[in-house]
Amino acid sequence: MTQVIQEPWADDVVVLSVPAAGAYLGVLRTATAGLAARLQFTLDEIEDLRIAVDEACAMLLPIATPEAELSCLFTVTDDALMVETSVPTTSSGPRLPAESFSWQVLSALADEIDAAIANGRASIRMTKRRPAIDGF
Repeated sequence: MTQVIQEPWADDVVVLSVPAAGAYLGVLRTATAGLAARLQFTLDEIEDLRIAVDEACAMLLPIATPEAELSCLFTVTDDALMVETSVPTTSSGPRLPAESFSWQVLSALADEIDAAIANGRASIRMTKRRPAIDGF
């Protein structure tokens, strides 16, 4: 399910929901690349974002409930792309493991990252800011 929310006072928001299975991650990677291109990210930055979304999803899939949907909320602002991936889960605890290799990859590829497990959902949020353009 794809939903685009555009209000005059709001940033562009795109919500994608796919089955929580690795076979559907390509859809999210493609959406990430398209939205990052709108912000004029470089090809390397677009690829970094695609990898970051893939890593976030790879962290969430093992703790998703059976038959779950993986949701990905993209918020496009004038200067950044924010991505929040989430799944329903039966896991408990305040955070996903920050010492994992996947978390280290996310830390290197995104400007800001955060993870939480609350109200039956596990989520990972990341922000990548648009590169500064010299002279502007």
